[in-house]
Amino acid sequence: MKISIITVTYNSAQTLENTIQSVVTQNYPNVEYIIVDGNSSDGTLSIIKKYQSKISKIVSEKDEGLYYAINKGIQLATGDVLGVLHADDFYTNTEVLSDVANALNQAKAQALYANLYYVDKEDTSKIVRTWKSGAYKSNHFLWGWMPPHPTFFVKKECYEKYGLFNTNLRSAADYELMLRFLYKHQIRVVYLPEFIVKMRVGGQSNASMKNRVKANNEDRLAWKINNIKPYFFTLVLKPLRKIIQFF
Repeated sequence: MKISIITVTYNSAQTLENTIQSVVTQNYPNVEYIIVDGNSSDGTLSIIKKYQSKISKIVSEKDEGLYYAINKGIQLATGDVLGVLHADDFYTNTEVLSDVANALNQAKAQALYANLYYVDKEDTSKIVRTWKSGAYKSNHFLWGWMPPHPTFFVKKECYEKYGLFNTNLRSAADYELMLRFLYKHQIRVVYLPEFIVKMRVGGQSNASMKNRVKANNEDRLAWKINNIKPYFFTLVLKPLRKIIQFF
């Protein structure tokens, strides 16, 4: 099983090297690493060049945003399984991809998700909070649940069959894709009960209460796009969980 990891960058010099190192040091033998850069103007390209021999494909050109770039990486990927690791996230240890491959094979699953640590932006050894996903049941989405997207691995065949990220959404495209794959199309998914990713606090949808409100509105739109009527609990509990996390 070949695993393709996609990292999207734009002026990510402060954190990118940590991300790259966490991928290229994985002990899994069959990894395709793809970096899609938005024509960075800081030291990002110098860092990428430093690890060029360990990166399978590098693209650096202007694009129209994060999810356009991720879709570009998906289309370039030749792996059986695809994962997305953002430029300020990193894997917790060198065995993550081996654990992912083993779990997917044993469960004969089409997708996998796991747990995530939120860490301090400056001191990444400091855990701010944890995101423990729990085993999946189809009605979990109705109660405001979602898996952490950086831990989400899915077979390329699912992208080919059910589509890429919806670029009309700015902050909820990852939520919409997982809702579409897991809830609407019910692909076979397995939960890996391990913390496999560390995410620095301060992402786009976490940056302010204003962004929280925008993200919640997009979450509702994700249901509408898929012609699914959200339950009352979905409309109330998911925003409430996000607001609680904000504090």
